[in-house]
Amino acid sequence: MTTFGRRDVLKAGALLPAALTLPACNKSDAAGAGAKASPSSSAAAVDPSKPEVSDLRFGMIALTDCSPIVIAHEKGLFKKYGINSTIVKGASWAAIRDSLSNGDIHATHMLIGMPIASTMGLLGSPKKPMVIPWMMNRNGQAITLKMSLKGKVGADPKALKPLVDEAKKKGTPMTFAMTFPPGTHAMWMRYFLAAGGINPDTDVALVTVPPPQMVANMKVDKMDGFCVGEPWNARSIADGIGFTSITTQEMWKDHPEKVCAFTEEFAQKNPKTVKAVIKALHEASVWLDDMKNRPEQAAIVSKATYINCAPELILGRLQGHYDYGDGRKKEDENYMIFSNRNCNYPQPKYAKFWLSQFRRWGMVTGAPDYEGVAKQVMRTDIYEEAMKELGVAHGGLSDAPETLFDGSTFDPKEPEKFATSFAVHSMKS
Repeated sequence: MTTFGRRDVLKAGALLPAALTLPACNKSDAAGAGAKASPSSSAAAVDPSKPEVSDLRFGMIALTDCSPIVIAHEKGLFKKYGINSTIVKGASWAAIRDSLSNGDIHATHMLIGMPIASTMGLLGSPKKPMVIPWMMNRNGQAITLKMSLKGKVGADPKALKPLVDEAKKKGTPMTFAMTFPPGTHAMWMRYFLAAGGINPDTDVALVTVPPPQMVANMKVDKMDGFCVGEPWNARSIADGIGFTSITTQEMWKDHPEKVCAFTEEFAQKNPKTVKAVIKALHEASVWLDDMKNRPEQAAIVSKATYINCAPELILGRLQGHYDYGDGRKKEDENYMIFSNRNCNYPQPKYAKFWLSQFRRWGMVTGAPDYEGVAKQVMRTDIYEEAMKELGVAHGGLSDAPETLFDGSTFDPKEPEKFATSFAVHSMKS
């Protein structure tokens, strides 16, 4: 599978070809599990209380925040709710999107921006409505810079500006990577650069690289920085090739990150199945946020079939132990969470934030339908029904404003005002 588009290759120059098999953290490698399976509906025909579909294939990418799906599978929680689960590791986010769209998988670990872009048919996504009834995690991503920038740039992106300007003047713009254009890592990287006065569309080359390939590409000096989830930021430090500039929770405490997504069509046809998945993920997520379970979590998800990375590289940041690789160290109470602080409620305001950034960066022309898209994609009704059936209390809907690290405040009641408030943008009127 080719994970770089032609334009990305032209921008990135000699970045490693995605078709090349690259080692992750361990020497072993793993293929996706199982062959394509047709969903079985026999259970629902026997007992109407059971899911309409019992055999489900779940997609995931090699990132620590795949953990809720993996733990629900490994601990028998999907089975508890009538789901026979198979986990399929995708090569890239594009592959995950396509597999969900064509029915090769039925539910998946996804960047929050992907179901929104697919529903709207943006950024190369075929128009395929998708829904988010479950937020999987908050926090736990970072921006890594190459070691030659150590001592020159810390957490303040303004320090990058003169270096970016000099490289652009020489005709060799600096290169930064993210994992998928409408995704979280793209938006965090864009937001970070723009906070330093750098336009990610005109001042640097912004390229797409699958998460497990970030470290290998930086190792051969083909990028200056990247934004990705763990454990790949920690891995870059362990390999001595990069350092953490800033964590995403420092940019926005408890920001939205990955989701469990379904196609809208599947959710409409199989509502009990979707709720069964959510119930299993709830139990897995509560288990994950019991800190005494984090060593076992790291051991499970580190397997070659999942992240394929040494468990000690996964565990440290899961426990809030942050070594930035440039002399800074921190015990961070805002480590990755999976259940606490109303983590899983699919807040419509997060879709509105994403749409504001699509607007800011010219990914849509004119103001998008903030309310309509948020209502279509963020399925609070499904989440609330599942939690009611479990007898679980939750924090409910929130329209509270959110303040980011640059001092900007996002008010979900005025998303267009926020979108048009930035000096650095690529907006299309």
